[in-house]
Amino acid sequence: MRTVTATRYVTPLREGGSLPAIVEASDDGLYVVKFRASGHRTKALVAELVTGELARAAGLRVPEIVLVEVDSALGRNEPDSEIRDLLKGSVGLNVALDYLPGSITFDPVAGPAPPADEASAIVWMDAFASNIDRTARNPNLLSWHGQLWLIDHGSSLYFHHAWGGERALGRDPFAAVKDHVLLRWASRLAETGERIAPRLGAATVEAVLAGIPDDWLTDEARFATPSAHRAAYAGYLARRLEAAPIFLEEARRARDGIV
Repeated sequence: MRTVTATRYVTPLREGGSLPAIVEASDDGLYVVKFRASGHRTKALVAELVTGELARAAGLRVPEIVLVEVDSALGRNEPDSEIRDLLKGSVGLNVALDYLPGSITFDPVAGPAPPADEASAIVWMDAFASNIDRTARNPNLLSWHGQLWLIDHGSSLYFHHAWGGERALGRDPFAAVKDHVLLRWASRLAETGERIAPRLGAATVEAVLAGIPDDWLTDEARFATPSAHRAAYAGYLARRLEAAPIFLEEARRARDGIV
């Protein structure tokens, strides 16, 4: 995963509760940055990175994810005090997605409807990652050059807000799938799951988790080291994959109720 340095704060994206922003970086690219001082702090960054990269490994389209170094000088002259404080608290490594110029938010009413295989893959992946933030109200899907791109995974993997809780066992059926924006078109869930699951094995998970910066993994007293924290994520994701029949059945039941 590449690391770039933020060189210019361009504009906030205030439709998000965590104040993401378009930022220009040292490679002259534009990125949508999620800041470590906002929302659920580094847990949201971990979820963004891990779920996004696993979705990519599953064959789905996700804009390039990069680490963004924010220097203390960035935003020093920003007139908005909220943004200034956000940048001040986010010095260090943050996470960003490549900005897709001209993209538009997917509209389930206006369409066009996604192919069944693609809709099924996205629903399956979101159930696997417990992503509660892909609804008709907030699809977090962009249409760009006639294709769907997945963005904004900071609300996924919500089990990690309570490591000792039952959800950390990985067997949650994910009832929130009933609200998934693509559920009605996901008619090939079982076949798609058989295709995706082998792509999310231990080697893939280990490679993705290795990309998490160590200082994003120091906020849980139960883990003595970042390596132990990564191992806990790996264990959860392995259990979650084993539980695929549970969340697949929940998704099927939810879909039967709307079609």
